[in-house]
Amino acid sequence: MRSSLILILSQILLAACAELPPNSELSYYYQAETDKPYADVIAELEAAIAEHNFRITGHSRVGKVIRERGADNYPEYDTIQFCNLTLAKTVLDITPHAIGYMPCNIVTYQYAGKTIIKIHILPEDTGNEQLDAFARQMNPELKAIVDFAAKF
Repeated sequence: MRSSLILILSQILLAACAELPPNSELSYYYQAETDKPYADVIAELEAAIAEHNFRITGHSRVGKVIRERGADNYPEYDTIQFCNLTLAKTVLDITPHAIGYMPCNIVTYQYAGKTIIKIHILPEDTGNEQLDAFARQMNPELKAIVDFAAKF
């Protein structure tokens, strides 16, 4: 009985240390922070998104709406969704499962006196070489949008 318990526990431990398969559904993020005024960050995100040939498809001002409902001094929280239909078609032609990455979504929020800017990036190790190549081309653009908004 004791040896069976040790065997089971060792297998659980080994499984916990194992790497996830390359095509697993993981969320990858890229993040930057800045001391810039929040409104400036939002304006520069909008400009950078357009500069990289994307169109904003939605903007949720969660913090503002919560403040409007009576929670004075509630911090800023925003999500901005954006897309480029040509790129969307390209990646969806590679795999219809890529719809889970659309639209691109960038979040901004205030935390500990900073503005945090965070974006989903695409996994580059899915096992689908076409999708991985697409991600290797797309991720630097997504990171550049975040970096532009964060820099002074």
